[in-house]
Amino acid sequence: MPEAVTRSAATRSALLASLDPLLREWLPRQRWFAGKGRPVTGFTLVAATELLPREGTLGLLHLLVRAHQPDVPAQGAVAHPADCYQLLLGVREALPPRLAPALIGRPEEGPLAGRTVYEALHDPRATAVLLEAIRTRARVGRLRFEGHADHTIRAGLVPRLVTAEQSNSSVVYGDTFILKVLRRIVPGTNPDLELPLMLAREGCPRVPAPAGWLLADLDGPEDSYVLGVLQPYVRGATDGWELALHMLAKGEDFTSEARALGRATAEVHTALARALPTVTLGHVQIGLSAEGMSERLDAAAQAVPALRPYVPGLRSAFRALTGLAAEGQTWTAQRIHGDLHLGQCLRSPDGAWSLIDFEGEPSKSLAERRMPQPVVRDIAGMLRSFDYAAHSAVPSAPAWATACRAAYCRGYAEVSGRDPRTEPVLLRAYETDKAVYEVVYEARHRPDWLPVPMAAIRRLSAPADAGTDAGADATP
Repeated sequence: MPEAVTRSAATRSALLASLDPLLREWLPRQRWFAGKGRPVTGFTLVAATELLPREGTLGLLHLLVRAHQPDVPAQGAVAHPADCYQLLLGVREALPPRLAPALIGRPEEGPLAGRTVYEALHDPRATAVLLEAIRTRARVGRLRFEGHADHTIRAGLVPRLVTAEQSNSSVVYGDTFILKVLRRIVPGTNPDLELPLMLAREGCPRVPAPAGWLLADLDGPEDSYVLGVLQPYVRGATDGWELALHMLAKGEDFTSEARALGRATAEVHTALARALPTVTLGHVQIGLSAEGMSERLDAAAQAVPALRPYVPGLRSAFRALTGLAAEGQTWTAQRIHGDLHLGQCLRSPDGAWSLIDFEGEPSKSLAERRMPQPVVRDIAGMLRSFDYAAHSAVPSAPAWATACRAAYCRGYAEVSGRDPRTEPVLLRAYETDKAVYEVVYEARHRPDWLPVPMAAIRRLSAPADAGTDAGADATP
């Protein structure tokens, strides 16, 4: 790896000025840009590192850029006024045709004037630099590349970008490793590295153990920012969402897979409870949680008018939870996945399930994502995912979803000793909160999908005694 190139503040300022008009157009179009619906009013360069000097045939710039936007989100946006994004920019005289889709633009002035700037994750020559840096545990400027002692990384593994739309970006290296490049960067301990490391120490086989990671020491090594995580690539694996849709389209039963997924989820929860402290939630904590759910419901109803007729029924789910807490009911909270759904699960060719992507729900702050929570939050997310898969079929298959939801809960109970359906009030509240989140998300990003969470909203807003509180057979 080359030594970091030190540039003056004036040069850094000129670099950002030259990229500003290009990034204002390109950045909001990216799937992982959190501030959609609001204009970008300016940028601040947090850090700039040359991984390859731009004077060569291929330059490689690593940037951390803060995008400034109006304070008030439009249509329920969840981004902050100045989110920080990680960019890996390639610099060439001209792009070969294979890299044309990665084009960002040609700066008209400044240190990059006349060169072509593009998204470097599309370029195998550029992404090979990242793996080599992790393999050799390089330090370049404020960037620190680390490798786990238990993993040997061979040189020369061929990289390829995962093209599926994600909230981050991923590069696969020779069907051996996969590097998740985080896009929206926040300070502090990132659960996407923290929890898999903890689970590896616990010997939990359901989560691939990190092989390496990329950090930025912006405020010194004691306050590092996690920028990327390298994990073993599960060769031949199918993600749960694709597998569910495939089996659903063929009319094949998915309940055995759903049951196995429930067992895998419970194994991960059990390991996390061993590795990290648990807490007991009493009346005050549950009341605050239910109040937060109710506030999110009000905000969602303001953003999506179609939700408003169902607000009273939905709010009853949160009131019922508060009522149980007032009677003395308590629940255990612990670290959880935080954004669990079928797409966060991988089935290997031998039938084993793994859970991936422990970053948590992107709309929440890092502090919120690292808070202990009832495991039912993860369970509710998975139940909603079965519902999404069923509504994606033509025609819709609600009976398929009901069967899968019941099988998942049975599998969870086989490992944990507790069936989630035995606490219908708690399950209904968390599933309602998740469905409300989905309504806002789909209204903003995928309006054609809005009928899916709205179907759940109609079910969940019905009186609990109508048998709709858990959305599945309530018999354990």
